[in-house]
Amino acid sequence: TYMRRVQTGLEVLLEAPELIGGRKWALVANQAAVTADLDPARTALRAIEPGPLVRLFAPEHGIDCIEQDMEAVADVRDHLTGCEVRSLYGSTADTLSPAQDDLDGVDVMLVDLPDIGARYYTFAATMDWVMAACEKAQAEVLVLDRPNPIGGIRREGGLVEDGFESFVSQLPVPIRHGLTLGEIALLLQRERYPQLELTVIPCRGWRRQDWLDETGLPWALPSPNMPTVDTAGLYPGLCLVEATTLSEGRGTTRPFQLIGAPWLDAELLTGRLRDLNLAGIGVRAARFRPEFGKHGGEVCSGVELHLTDRQALEPVAFGMHLLQTIHDLHPEDFTWRPDPYEFVGGIPALDILTGSSAAREAIEEGRDLEPLFESWQRSVTDFESRLEGILLYHDAAG
Repeated sequence: TYMRRVQTGLEVLLEAPELIGGRKWALVANQAAVTADLDPARTALRAIEPGPLVRLFAPEHGIDCIEQDMEAVADVRDHLTGCEVRSLYGSTADTLSPAQDDLDGVDVMLVDLPDIGARYYTFAATMDWVMAACEKAQAEVLVLDRPNPIGGIRREGGLVEDGFESFVSQLPVPIRHGLTLGEIALLLQRERYPQLELTVIPCRGWRRQDWLDETGLPWALPSPNMPTVDTAGLYPGLCLVEATTLSEGRGTTRPFQLIGAPWLDAELLTGRLRDLNLAGIGVRAARFRPEFGKHGGEVCSGVELHLTDRQALEPVAFGMHLLQTIHDLHPEDFTWRPDPYEFVGGIPALDILTGSSAAREAIEEGRDLEPLFESWQRSVTDFESRLEGILLYHDAAG
């Protein structure tokens, strides 16, 4: 065992409850928001009696992380605190924001949500809706920061163009954004909510290059299909498979690592992907049977991806090459997801995820992907110029 090095914003607050100072507070969190000793944020905060807890709010998947992706979450009473839990992910898009009367009696809204470093992982978007509602209600937002579990240095993917906004594409950040939730909050305050009273409690001792399993902090899965830190590392690229009728491995113990379909030629795909020589990911031909989700109950043929080099990993580029390769190998069978995606119909899911139609068109037209990646890299460079004064952490522990 190694010495515990990083303290989360939650733990800093637990040592300094005067930051809430007797005011009435609410909390947006789920079961993965825990202390280093694995105590849930909501009970740990209650125990220090910083002031009265008014209500709890839960993101997608619910406070106990039970509901699957895109499954509506109901309001419940919390079995740990007895407090009412308002769902910020119901069956319609207007449930994504707290109603103004949900904020009645709330002086300060605490946000402790474990993000995984990708724009389409919905917790940061939930924070965006919470910030907008709190600005209107004149309630302070207090973000308890956590490390970006896949490191805070590498950034990949483009920004969202007008007309492609959705719950998975509403943040003004690249696909792999390299920020913490607290840093995203500071960016949103600057660009969207200048009247909002915002406080970010940074982590102590996190270096930007550290992945979560290098911090001494535990990994509690933040959503049902995010079992490991490696899953999180692959997710910024492999989530793109959701835009197709291919299985992205939901319904197996290796979501976002097992990719396939009943009609896929596993050995041919494995050979093609190995020929591309993409850094950081090893490819193995695999067969698997999802228990639910796409192709549930059917044997799928495809690949298992192994994360081999975190430093060299470019998951978004890999995900794009994977889709293009399968599209080219199986033009008759490869299809885009037909049904609405994250409350949006009429716009292909890949366009919503990537933020424009450029990625889908490059795949459909069989074009070299490098010019697309170069244009994305230019937008990352432009994005980084907007981060002056936003970044809270450095490469060395500080």
